[in-house]
Amino acid sequence: MWGGWTTVPRELHGDGRFLLSRKDFTPAYLRTYEEGRLKEKVEEARELLRSCTVCPRDCRVNRLENRFAVCRSGRWARVSSAFPHFGEEDCLRGWNGSGTIFFAFCNLRCVFCQNWETSQLGEGQELTPEELAALMLRLQEEGCHNINFVTPEHVVPQILEALPLAIERGLRLPLVYNTSGYDSLDSIRLMDGIVDVYMPDFKLWNPEHARKYLLARDYPEVARRVIRAMHEQVGELRVDEDGIARRGVLVRHLVMPGLLDDTREILRYLAEEVSRDTYVNIMDQYHPAWKARTDDRFLEINRRITRKELEQAFLYAREVGLWRFDVRWRWVAVRIV
Repeated sequence: MWGGWTTVPRELHGDGRFLLSRKDFTPAYLRTYEEGRLKEKVEEARELLRSCTVCPRDCRVNRLENRFAVCRSGRWARVSSAFPHFGEEDCLRGWNGSGTIFFAFCNLRCVFCQNWETSQLGEGQELTPEELAALMLRLQEEGCHNINFVTPEHVVPQILEALPLAIERGLRLPLVYNTSGYDSLDSIRLMDGIVDVYMPDFKLWNPEHARKYLLARDYPEVARRVIRAMHEQVGELRVDEDGIARRGVLVRHLVMPGLLDDTREILRYLAEEVSRDTYVNIMDQYHPAWKARTDDRFLEINRRITRKELEQAFLYAREVGLWRFDVRWRWVAVRIV
């Protein structure tokens, strides 16, 4: 079996400052469950569905009656796929993969979405809480290092409903909340004591860019607010002896063509208003997809980023004092006999 790495990069452990030993780690949700607070969270989350304020759209429809609006999700969560994912950050995927559960639909309308079949067309199947709990347990049985909820912003109540069922059947993995950053503070508050690792995107800084490319002018303000709240809950990213994330915040930022001013301000905010020890994945994977590839209104982002743009993004990050970056080429997996 695979286990461990030749070296755990300093960016992860910080010379020991950000180590959280496996023997000292207990998933946050277990303590919340044992203290009897999870039941209260489930009931409160379910009430958010009655006049839906689960996300910042505040649609106010009664999803308990299977009505829906922007997110096109009613009473139950729709899941498009679930599997051990080896394309996530190294501190999440390890050697057995991150147990990703991809929820269908989304509360944003990113014109460049690379997973538009899932986020916009809603490919997938509706699952009851019992079925969602079984999915978590299946991923645990397959050896995944964590349960990674992808695009959970609009289905927080459904996740919370499933969680006690999974706990009672033996769930013990860390929970990863893998979000666009467009979350409500109510939902993030409900996830306090539930989530171990928050992994928000911080996509854009300029409200007009957010309006044009995400159809959410308030996205920058919302993302700033929720990322600070996440950090207040779990702090900087901490890893175990093998470099596997156990608790904390990991922020993703996708560098976009021609939008380096947004990148600079986002990185400055993370350093000055959150923490210079924030673990950041500055991503170069942007490619024109969905409407950005075919719609002439978005010609300015119908290209990949240049090497110079990526280098400039890292330069901005270092200038403001950020230093913990996800740099995959430094990792080497070894077989443990």
